[in-house]
Amino acid sequence: MPKRVALLTAGGYAPCLSSAVGALIETYDATDPDIELIAYRHGYHGLLTGNSIVIGPDVRAGAAVLHRYGGSPIGNSRVKLTNDEDCRARGLIGEGETALEVAAARLQADGVDVLHTIGGDDTNTAAADLAAHLAEQGSELTVVGLPKTIDNDIVPIRQSLGAQTAAEQASRFAQNVLAEHGSNPRMLIVHEVMGRASGWLTAAAARDYMAWHAEQEWLPGIGHDSRRWAIHAVYVPERHIDLAAEATRLRAVMDEIGCVNIFLAEGAGIDDIVAALEAAGEEVGRDPFGHVKIDTINPGRYFADRFSEAIGAEKKMVQKSGYFSRSAPANATDLALIREMAELAVASAIEGRPGVIGHDEERGDELRAIEFERIAGHKPFDDSQAWFTELLQSIGQA
Repeated sequence: MPKRVALLTAGGYAPCLSSAVGALIETYDATDPDIELIAYRHGYHGLLTGNSIVIGPDVRAGAAVLHRYGGSPIGNSRVKLTNDEDCRARGLIGEGETALEVAAARLQADGVDVLHTIGGDDTNTAAADLAAHLAEQGSELTVVGLPKTIDNDIVPIRQSLGAQTAAEQASRFAQNVLAEHGSNPRMLIVHEVMGRASGWLTAAAARDYMAWHAEQEWLPGIGHDSRRWAIHAVYVPERHIDLAAEATRLRAVMDEIGCVNIFLAEGAGIDDIVAALEAAGEEVGRDPFGHVKIDTINPGRYFADRFSEAIGAEKKMVQKSGYFSRSAPANATDLALIREMAELAVASAIEGRPGVIGHDEERGDELRAIEFERIAGHKPFDDSQAWFTELLQSIGQA
């Protein structure tokens, strides 16, 4: 039985972090209230700097409150434990130190024997590296992760926490934003959705939106036309965007109904954009993980500019739902998933069984602690699924 358990949340926000922290606290309290709980503030940033809090009796008793909120009560940050240069530049480690050594020493000093990481593939595999480093020194640390990402792109996990809520929230965002289609004649609206390498969130949000659209009443006699409220294009990273062909198709839509509404994954066409910028001699910024800084490229604006001229839009608008979606409280579907994963995470930790909790797609969707060496990121969205191809056909996009 572990004596001291630590929790941390890391990476970008997702609509599951607050609830996952709450569920872990509740499960430990019900399992053995004598197990001590601490949390590192702002993920690996807090682990490296020793910024932690003790989860005391009042918090343990009131943990259910956390299910009502988005965000993370213990905070997040983007820190890569294997990027010593970046950690040193940020003052998280000193000269001659490595982040793994500093983090491992902190866990030892704090007497932590179980670490729960709530994050994506980088967060969880970094924790596995920590456990391996401690094992080499003769210290035991059981790491059990929970899979967090709104992109739903962790291999081999069927469904990551927070993604379903994020898709629902992106749809709700669009239900207001697409009303702007009537704010000007020949209006172009680009709804940019988070999703660097996977189009799952954009596709799922579009599916949710069109399901809502199908349930509404319309009054076309006064211009309240279902076609003007519909989505006319969905672009994901997994599919090449033929700008010329799409411009021709969308020009016809604009001519007929006076507006065009696009759902765009932020990573759609990104390779083409980066190649064009670098060919023009522009430097493209990258983060400590080596990822292109999408906010410096602004894909929504890039495509809005190109489509606007080609389809004869008089006004264009780009709206981004990312922060609205990712900071929402978990919906009922995610709450149920969080609960069952948290219960297995605690059971696995007590049994000393490390891994990332998830429904293993390579083992018949069994919910289990998946081995860290099998965890990877950037699982592509399967754009051949029937529901997605049917969605594209329903909006007139081949």
